[in-house]
Amino acid sequence: MKRALLVAIAASVILAVSMGMFDDRSRGDAYAQNDAAIAAVPAGQPAPEASLVDQDAPYYEACAREGLGDSECVGRLIWFKATAGNDRFHTYTFQQRIGVLVDWFRVLRADQRDDRFWAWGIINDPSCCKPGDPDCPAKSADETYGFDWCPGDDVLLKYVGKPGYVDPACGLKDAALDPDDPHGQGGKTDQRHSACDLKFGTSTGALGIRKFPNPRFDAARWKQLNGELGTWSGFNARLVAKTGIESDQRVSRLADGSVEPPFLIGTACGSCHIAFDPLNPPADPAHPQWENLKGLIGNQYTRMSELLTSGMPLNSLEYQMFAHARPGVTDTSAISHDQINNPGTINALINVAQRPVFKGEVVTKWRKAASCGAEKDEDKCWCEPGREGKCWLRSTRDDDTTPVHLGGQKVVLPGVHHILKGGEDSTGALEAIQRVYFNIGSCSEQCWVNHLADMRQVDPEQRGFGQTPFNIGQCRRDCPNFRAVEDRLQNILDFFASAESDQTDLQTARAAVRKGGKPYSRADLVAELDSEFGPGAVGRGQTVFAENCARCHSSIPESEGGSFKNRDFAAASEQHPRQVRADFLGNDQATPVTEVGTFRCRSLHSNHKAGNLYMESASETLRQRPVVADIPERNELKDGGRGYMRNVSLVNLWATAPFMHNNAIGPEICGKPANKENDFFRPRYVDSSGKLLAQQPECLRYDPTVEGRFKLYKLSMFDLLHPRERGSKRTLTNADLLIDVGVRPLDGKTEKPLFDFGQVKIPAGSSVGFINGLMHKQLIGDLFLAKRHPEQLQAEGKGALVPTLQTIADEILKNPSRFVDILREQRAFISANYQTCDQEIENEGHRFGEDLSEADKKALTAFLATL
Repeated sequence: MKRALLVAIAASVILAVSMGMFDDRSRGDAYAQNDAAIAAVPAGQPAPEASLVDQDAPYYEACAREGLGDSECVGRLIWFKATAGNDRFHTYTFQQRIGVLVDWFRVLRADQRDDRFWAWGIINDPSCCKPGDPDCPAKSADETYGFDWCPGDDVLLKYVGKPGYVDPACGLKDAALDPDDPHGQGGKTDQRHSACDLKFGTSTGALGIRKFPNPRFDAARWKQLNGELGTWSGFNARLVAKTGIESDQRVSRLADGSVEPPFLIGTACGSCHIAFDPLNPPADPAHPQWENLKGLIGNQYTRMSELLTSGMPLNSLEYQMFAHARPGVTDTSAISHDQINNPGTINALINVAQRPVFKGEVVTKWRKAASCGAEKDEDKCWCEPGREGKCWLRSTRDDDTTPVHLGGQKVVLPGVHHILKGGEDSTGALEAIQRVYFNIGSCSEQCWVNHLADMRQVDPEQRGFGQTPFNIGQCRRDCPNFRAVEDRLQNILDFFASAESDQTDLQTARAAVRKGGKPYSRADLVAELDSEFGPGAVGRGQTVFAENCARCHSSIPESEGGSFKNRDFAAASEQHPRQVRADFLGNDQATPVTEVGTFRCRSLHSNHKAGNLYMESASETLRQRPVVADIPERNELKDGGRGYMRNVSLVNLWATAPFMHNNAIGPEICGKPANKENDFFRPRYVDSSGKLLAQQPECLRYDPTVEGRFKLYKLSMFDLLHPRERGSKRTLTNADLLIDVGVRPLDGKTEKPLFDFGQVKIPAGSSVGFINGLMHKQLIGDLFLAKRHPEQLQAEGKGALVPTLQTIADEILKNPSRFVDILREQRAFISANYQTCDQEIENEGHRFGEDLSEADKKALTAFLATL
């Protein structure tokens, strides 16, 4: 009984601590284009029902505006709209298998459309409208079940509660085949998987978030639950009103799988990457127009972590663990949790064709082949049934290249990119794009959800104790959505290299703002910057940059481009058809995080390690990088190529502040929404003891205007170059965290705890980093061994830990109601031995430039604003 009690209590202990208006266009060219697309649907593929308003029209107009070719335009459409089947994940799997509740109505309700951007940072779809508004086809919220009305909904809404909906993706008109594609037989045979499995649905009213009709929906039951069709007030209400049970106060009907909502909600890649165009920002961020939008910059305002925990109470473990990233920052390991506190900014995809590639990377992956020959093992080679010569061969090579299309011409880059903050996803750009779809929920049940670590599974013999790698080959075979995306990855990469990713310079932005005035040239910009920052500031800043920054922030080394001192960093590429800047202003090289000095927890990201979930997304070369010996964490937490950060690009730095991979250097920004329940701003500045300052600097409200971005840039540059004046930022829990401990059987309608304490309270103001980074499973196991088999810990080299572990175990068994206090008293011991990362101050590091004179700091700020 003592062992069972110890393990039960220890598990509970550690879990407690660880865990714009509607576009009313007439039937004309846009509608004819829609008809043409439907007419082009491949034989045997169902044709979508024609809508009164073509939802694709604004996308094709944007392609024309940007001068995109067919492949680039198809890639753009997929990037903005394809969910690849993750509507099931976001409606069922995430909620019921992982236990994190998303309140989609709270996020997307039409009656708060005007407040949506300020609350969640997501961008309103210009083609959608609020029911009841003038010219909106939907006259009441009941017609749309409380959501916006969007183009295509005249068809989609007919199938809510009914089968038979044909997804608009079925009408996608694919770009011409690449004649060099081994699967196309010289461009003669189109063997691409059905576009239907891209799954577009229609917009929810927020760009990149798509809806699908739920055929299981029961309107009568919904009305009985909610009182009317146009609200979800009963569906997202707390269960306490129904059960009267205390713990149900922290659970809503969202967890009740017996009630089906009217829509299944999916997310496209654009949900995080669509952003306001710095060259043409909206007059009102809550009501943008299509010409104000770009698909590759990355949304620096999105509150994706709060969105994905929108159905969780503040005092839940999951909310306090994950809903703490800054605007524009998201933890891409939140679902595939690796017990490391590592949120990162959304990658800005700018001047992609100029991004460095790396030759000689040793990569094991699946590559296209025309046959499998004599190979019969489908884990090494697989041919798609019903196709001719459409095979995939898994092999290890060091000669991979990256093909992109520029100006209609195919360019083959000699190597692979280093992607993600530490250079992970280094097996190729196409594979990195496919991984984005996994990360947003595609193919979860067919491929990877059973490979996640279950934070509540403490038995190392059971599935879910730790991550395991999922098999890309198996996923290709079993998930049709995977194949639908994979067959069009080149289109998406071509979109990445298109004009939509071209630089958005401050000079061009200011020129656009001053429409109707006299021409505004680079010389005019330099003159204004020199006037603001000091005579000759830009010229002097270029010298400062060459002497202090270019070794990391230039993609053209001196051995190729000559001395940095004589370099024109703004020079256009002679090879690029659009003459974009030749220098990417970042070499993407891996630098030890201890050299950079920034928040190192992200560099310890472990999902790409051998044996972990995304191991097939990292190159062997990356995993063989030397251990960064001077990282304070123990050696076993630094293997697998961890401990490095990519030297990022500084292109258009003026438009993307705050700085660093976590947006921690620079002022805190916020939305200040009208609905205070959706105000997610957290104070971050702390004193020398790690406690919040009583007087916090006021956050800056989101301001995507040209001068708003430039103001934030200047303030962030000041913090960057004056580290002693930054203050210290640390993220703390913003509510008491409540955990029900053990079994709570019912005595009539009253819950009785199994032990002599039934609930753990971790007070507000506790360290989020500590909660996220605690290796609770290892601690639980060692607590048991310290009591029962200390010799095993001795054999593992942990003999020095045994006395303290025994003390902790004895104290917990003697007085379990004090276990939070016990662990707090042993904080130093636990941090030293059971933390994945113990860095807490989030805006440390990157002290390069702090010893410059004030004049040179201003000069560097002026010069970087020109790039």
